[in-house]
Amino acid sequence: MGNPDKPIVRIRNLSKSYRRGSQVIPVLEDISFDIPDGEFLALMGPSGSGKSTLLNLLAGIDKADCGTIEIGGIDITTLDETALAGWRALNVGFIFQFYNLIPVLTAFENVELPLLLTRLSKKERRDHVETALRVVGLADRMAHYPSQLSGGQQQRVAIARAVVTDPAILVADEPTGDLDRHSAGEILDLVDRLNHESGKTIIMVTHDPRAADKAHTIRYLEKGELKDVCA
Repeated sequence: MGNPDKPIVRIRNLSKSYRRGSQVIPVLEDISFDIPDGEFLALMGPSGSGKSTLLNLLAGIDKADCGTIEIGGIDITTLDETALAGWRALNVGFIFQFYNLIPVLTAFENVELPLLLTRLSKKERRDHVETALRVVGLADRMAHYPSQLSGGQQQRVAIARAVVTDPAILVADEPTGDLDRHSAGEILDLVDRLNHESGKTIIMVTHDPRAADKAHTIRYLEKGELKDVCA
């Protein structure tokens, strides 16, 4: 397990806006907070409140206008694109609403993709992939293509892909948004297990109160500002 008293993420005075023609649209305004190591954080708020933008900034997908984001002691806002891509490949696992699996690749091959950016040998990659697929309960589906899997199974493959590099943080954007209630419950139980048993720090955007109930802490965003915290 991680150390809950030590922040793995430190966000200070973070702001982000987008341009639409000559118009500047503020999305996040002067956000500051910490995320402890081993935390399971849910970000909630109305559409357009800045939740996904904040998630993308934390994951190193997008760049802030100003402010700092320290993750594991590294201020990722100071990294250039090449360094940021390398950092992201090793430190962030992504779980998307629509799985983002490549249809012409098997479950094994989809999970292996992030490892192709590492220096692991073929055997080491195989060991990592098999372990990740066992963790999500799909050891018997390695050779299946996404079209041969249910929505819940596809999301499990996506979670295996997210954890196969043993990243510092997992970021999840509406991970149950495309699933039926039963499958959503299974995925939430799996994410909860990754947090409790493997000590993974998880940051999840969700509109679903049932999903948020799994989190240790819920933070609300409204019009780009952090509101009350519910732990």
